[in-house]
Amino acid sequence: MRLVFAGTPEAAVPSLEALLTSSRHDVVAVVSRPDARTGRGRNLARSPVAAAADAAGIEVLTPPNARDPQFAERLRELAPDVVPVVAYGHLVPRTVLDIPAHGWVNLHFSLLPAWRGAAPVNAAIEAGDEVTGATTFRLDEGMDTGPVLGAMTETIRPRDTAGDLLGRLSESGAGLLVATLDALETGQLRAVPQPTDGISHAGKITVDDARVRWADPALAVDRHIRSVTPAPGAWTTLDGERVKIGTVMPSDEQAPSLAPGRIQCDKHSFLVGTATSPVVVETLQPPGKKMMNAVDWARGARLDAGAEFV
Repeated sequence: MRLVFAGTPEAAVPSLEALLTSSRHDVVAVVSRPDARTGRGRNLARSPVAAAADAAGIEVLTPPNARDPQFAERLRELAPDVVPVVAYGHLVPRTVLDIPAHGWVNLHFSLLPAWRGAAPVNAAIEAGDEVTGATTFRLDEGMDTGPVLGAMTETIRPRDTAGDLLGRLSESGAGLLVATLDALETGQLRAVPQPTDGISHAGKITVDDARVRWADPALAVDRHIRSVTPAPGAWTTLDGERVKIGTVMPSDEQAPSLAPGRIQCDKHSFLVGTATSPVVVETLQPPGKKMMNAVDWARGARLDAGAEFV
């Protein structure tokens, strides 16, 4: 089929690459969010998907949003059979959804209707889900509410961060997307409405959301930190300065021995109290420095007795 691919972040690149190498489909253009300022220099940069399309010599459309009349006009000129979409980042109006004969087919990184919304991988880890997956569905004007075309499952491993899990889902999900389009082409696929039960939502995560809540139980602290790693990144404060938290592990202690946020460290371990047992902080990033071993940092920082994260 003739395709126009829509996507923006790094997690969408494996799907674009899989479609570019498919012998049954032809990617004639890519739609991505406009170039954005990034990094300390605030320089304009292409999205990962746009950069991948540039490297492949494919036309890239970067409308300010999907309602842009010029974008709709160009999409009609390109006349795609279907628009596969992975984390594009804009809501698509009905007038644009109806342009391709097979509509827009979205790859979403959850088992719908669980975790509709912007951050399904993060939400699954924070909730303690043991299994998640990816779903292909026909896009409609709702938030991930369209009928399902295909699905696959993925086990959430005990030490998975959001980055680990998203990396695996972006690769396996790319295969699901290609298989879905193959089946659409041959007419072997029927869209099935999503169930009305089991619906949950995963809103966009802000930097404020990523703050560590030491007053939560240790298990919840661990899940929360992994759910926001690597982005936006877990953080706390020490003496009014922000400290990023890299990785933690549950401690061997079974009962509360430190107040929430209270730090206890020696040359072998760096413990922080929670509502239940302490957690072992393995890595952290002090202000102005790189991520480093927490014990090594504490040795040089000469923390006061009673130091605590807030």
